[in-house]
Amino acid sequence: MEHRYLGTTGLLVSEFSLGTMTFGAPGWGCTEEESHRIIASFLDHGGTTIDTADVYAGGETERIIGSFLPNIRRDDVVIASKCNFPAANNPLAVGSARKHIVASVEASLRRLGTDYLDVYYLHRNDPTVRAEEIAETFDLLIRQGKVLYPALSNLPAWRMVHINQALKSRATTPFVAGQYMYNLVDRTAEQELIPAMVSEGIGMVCWSPLAGGLLTGKYKGVETVPADSRFEYRKALDVPRFWTERSLTIARKLMALSQERTISPVTLSLGWLLSKPYVTSVIVGARTLSQLTENLSVDWRLIPSDMLDLLDQLSEPERSYFWTFNEETNTYFANRGRPFPGMLV
Repeated sequence: MEHRYLGTTGLLVSEFSLGTMTFGAPGWGCTEEESHRIIASFLDHGGTTIDTADVYAGGETERIIGSFLPNIRRDDVVIASKCNFPAANNPLAVGSARKHIVASVEASLRRLGTDYLDVYYLHRNDPTVRAEEIAETFDLLIRQGKVLYPALSNLPAWRMVHINQALKSRATTPFVAGQYMYNLVDRTAEQELIPAMVSEGIGMVCWSPLAGGLLTGKYKGVETVPADSRFEYRKALDVPRFWTERSLTIARKLMALSQERTISPVTLSLGWLLSKPYVTSVIVGARTLSQLTENLSVDWRLIPSDMLDLLDQLSEPERSYFWTFNEETNTYFANRGRPFPGMLV
């Protein structure tokens, strides 16, 4: 497995990160024993980066990872966690206020059984907290050695830049990674998020690269959500995101291309992401060891360039006025010989 530098730092992360949301998840997840086998296999494949969050399975996911860590050298892996979503039935256990971020870091460290987190994400935006307070909190945690690198997930582009400027003004480490949903059925990150990250030197980390499993081929010919599937268990979240007529159409086109070129849809979907120069790492999760093995067998460098172009075409996003207007503007100035950071043309 190849490794890439995260943002503008010297931290190398594996091009595949291990997503752990399935670990201990009731109903659709996997047991502690299977979770440990998945982690061990990921490391055997050369992976080094493990992604988790305080709210996954109510904290059980972090505990499961922590129970595996004594089997390896802690310094041989990069562990990323997150906070912001409600961690308890308590008005203080949510958001990006300093009290909650610090408490969340301490709780994650206890569950994981480690002294520090390599990367720590704001899991979503909290519009009630000043950018300066968030920057001060990260500065504190970095100085204490509990967090090495700050990151963000799901924040709008303007808020990303706002907080990042506050981090820079304190002469502390700015955001190194932005974790966003990005896949063949949802490319809206290309409108503002990715240009902002490129401009700010923030590495792109992709979650849900297979659109909840829609792009794996296992739902080929299926028109309604199957019982006992991940979509059924996570109906409120994943069905509105992915189970739409447009997404199903893209999935059908992907399956046809996969069959025509005898390259698996998983390889095409993950390989398309890794071929993008602004993508640092792609998060792959698994409920079983066999699922992980299939995901990690991808070598995007073997995908012909014409197929990557076809994947661009079949997944062409619907563009709003604002999106197309600014693409045309960027192209105009790029043709004048003055491309600027973040320009994707």
